[in-house]
Amino acid sequence: MPTPVTISLDAMGGDHGPSVVVPGIRSYLSAHDGEGVRFLLHGDETQIRAHLARCNLPADIIDIRHTEKVVAMDEKPAQAMRRGKGSSLWNAIEAVKTGEAGGVVSAGNTGALMAIAKLILRMSAPGLERPAIVASWPTFKGHTAVLDVGANIGSDAEQLVEFAIMGEAFQAAVRGVARPTIGLLNVGSEDMKGNEQVKEAHAILRDGPFDLNYHGFVEGDDIAKGTVDVVVTDGFTGNIALKTAEGTARYISALLKEALTSNLQSKLGAAIAMPALKKMRQKIDPSAINGGPLLGLNGIVVKSHGGADAKGFGNAIRIAVDLARSDYMSKVGDNLGKLDAVFGHAKSAASVGETIQ
Repeated sequence: MPTPVTISLDAMGGDHGPSVVVPGIRSYLSAHDGEGVRFLLHGDETQIRAHLARCNLPADIIDIRHTEKVVAMDEKPAQAMRRGKGSSLWNAIEAVKTGEAGGVVSAGNTGALMAIAKLILRMSAPGLERPAIVASWPTFKGHTAVLDVGANIGSDAEQLVEFAIMGEAFQAAVRGVARPTIGLLNVGSEDMKGNEQVKEAHAILRDGPFDLNYHGFVEGDDIAKGTVDVVVTDGFTGNIALKTAEGTARYISALLKEALTSNLQSKLGAAIAMPALKKMRQKIDPSAINGGPLLGLNGIVVKSHGGADAKGFGNAIRIAVDLARSDYMSKVGDNLGKLDAVFGHAKSAASVGETIQ
């Protein structure tokens, strides 16, 4: 029997709120084995119940926690921390802290999610500065973990090394990779290329006294190739890369649809090739990579894209369930213990509200 798990959902978060969150539950249950999974939905009960009625979900797996308070998508992290208590986002995260839920999923404001999650759950290791969002990127070889993809706009060398350690733990726990290879995203593979932060992180990862399977610099095209198991970069670059990949996937899908429905001959060819085309579509479907866990927190927090559809949100739920049922937290804790050996000193955590705007 699958391990019972409860997932807490910010029902009001994102561009669409419960009109996507509730169908997202249905999408998850349709695509995956939802046995033993229950949901806490935080938000406006009237709106949530209206969408539950349309989706015909089993009543015994849903628990609604009413609140009218919502963190706006454009609210600054510092403001969200001061005024967010009692909101759907705040309450959803608090359920993880109290142990009522094994993980939380929100499509809401990224900066507010990170700030409030850090405030409520705290970081999982002394000296760890901020969480990082990781994306599971489809490649020729399976999936590569890419981080950060949006939580930290700028990152210094020490933070990039933290991302490498957390990414290694994530890939080992979720993908079962025994010794993940790590690459640092750069504009070239030569040692002299890149900004000072990237070059310093490269030297630490290459020469530091810890046991990481460091490959070296990788470039943008290495992500889809699956050159390494973990790709490390700052949130500004990572988010642009992620959104570019999603846009490209949609463009390719649109071109294929146009080409395969333009005339009778192409429609007949498409019918013959349908099994292969469906397999390809699954590979490049942007919703398949929706759902980025915030690594480094004392609890499982998954960020869904604000504009995700029901299928994409369902995939974010799947990631939260898989993490809650894995030994991810213990593996992350073990690997973060290496930080003292890497840096040799404790770091004071910067204010999230000041670093993410």
